[in-house]
Amino acid sequence: MPFLDLLPAERVRTDLAATGKAQLIEQLAGLLAGGGDPAIAREALAARERLGSTGLGHGVAIPHGRSAKIDEACAAFVRLATPVDFGADDGRPVDLVAALLVPAHFTDQHLKLLAELAELFSDGAITAELRAAPDAAALRGVLERGLRADG
Repeated sequence: MPFLDLLPAERVRTDLAATGKAQLIEQLAGLLAGGGDPAIAREALAARERLGSTGLGHGVAIPHGRSAKIDEACAAFVRLATPVDFGADDGRPVDLVAALLVPAHFTDQHLKLLAELAELFSDGAITAELRAAPDAAALRGVLERGLRADG
């Protein structure tokens, strides 16, 4: 299942305000929960971050996690109003964040989704377009073009 299939328009945000990594994880958990219990997403994302930062570098992070408590994968994408420290190896704060929550048994699919996103974010032109997009609809449009080009 491609990343875009997991990303409805209501889970794409621009100018999201977060004061740090913990608050960002909390907000991402709320988006991923989609009206359900954000504790499941928060627990999965935080558990993965304890293993090591999911900050890729160049201002991008892909916080992700797996949970036996969910049946379907979901995603969110946010551009932050102000970058936050995410513990990336390059030390650069993060402003582009793709979050992913998958069922525990989604091992292969999870890795494919992460690879899809890593390839997308390795394209400097795409990340520049994501940073320049005026609103959430335009942001999702850039993701669609970039992911279609990769696929």
